[in-house]
Amino acid sequence: MRIVSEKRIREFPEEENERALAIVESLMEKGERNMTPEEDALLDLLTNLIRDYEATAYAAREKSKPHEMVAFLLEQRGLTPKDLWPVIGSKGRVSEILAGKRNISKEQAKKLAEFFQVRADLFL
Repeated sequence: MRIVSEKRIREFPEEENERALAIVESLMEKGERNMTPEEDALLDLLTNLIRDYEATAYAAREKSKPHEMVAFLLEQRGLTPKDLWPVIGSKGRVSEILAGKRNISKEQAKKLAEFFQVRADLFL
């Protein structure tokens, strides 16, 4: 399972966060007394990953402008603006967006959301 691999938190996209939340909920319903030591360790790991991810992702979203969010996600994933050229359409548009000179359209927000595996409203 990708969630429990040795990947850094920056590679823990929203989709994985939702899956982790479902697993945590399932384990909690099982009850602490009925869990194996492995399940208990998994619960601790996932709880920490979820906490760290949400503290970073949601705090950044609340304080960031759309172009700042794009820059933040690029940095978190070790990407460069060039990686967005096929997503946005051109080098010039990517540069304008990152500089805050161009607004992100709804269509671009959808493409960015798919690319970064996050919700589109982060870019609007």
